[in-house]
Amino acid sequence: MEIRTGVDIIEVARIQEAIEKQAEGFLKRVYTQKEIDYCSSTKKMKYQHYAARFAAKEAIFKAISSKILVEDTILNKIEIENQKDGKPVANLEKLKLENVESMDLSLSHLEEYAVASFTILFK
Repeated sequence: MEIRTGVDIIEVARIQEAIEKQAEGFLKRVYTQKEIDYCSSTKKMKYQHYAARFAAKEAIFKAISSKILVEDTILNKIEIENQKDGKPVANLEKLKLENVESMDLSLSHLEEYAVASFTILFK
């Protein structure tokens, strides 16, 4: 068994600026359509939700980078979803990781910062 972890923190303003300057190009490079739909639906908190998902993707990448072939488009292959109870989960199906026993993701955001922590257990 092998446990891998990753943590990331991001300023919400950095993500807001990237979205406002690069618009669709940034969104499509980093997020899935499902994530874009969700974050855009949160209205005044949308940039915090985008930032939290960005931090999650970075934390996940840090935890699994030794297990995958690194590509430029890796971030939009990681999808952050919410379970019915609101708990965030990572969908890594597109990365075709092998021997995953379990994963745990935690997101948090304030007005100015978003942070994510990810742990994955391999068999």
